[in-house]
Amino acid sequence: MNEKYIEQLESRINDLECQLAFQEQTIDSLNDALSQQQLLITKMQDQMKYVVGKVKNIDSSNLADPSEETPPPHY
Repeated sequence: MNEKYIEQLESRINDLECQLAFQEQTIDSLNDALSQQQLLITKMQDQMKYVVGKVKNIDSSNLADPSEETPPPHY
């Protein structure tokens, strides 16, 4: 093998190593973002369960029966 060919191979290997390092950094960043999003989703699910529970527990006796309400002024 000649010197030029070896230099080309070394250059290609260096490029591949740089690409691999960048991909590893990107994967780590995406993993961190995914973890943060999952925590946020879990928190939002808990909040939704709380709100749904509150809505289900609203006492319907606090609401007037439609037959007991006074008719609107245009009647």
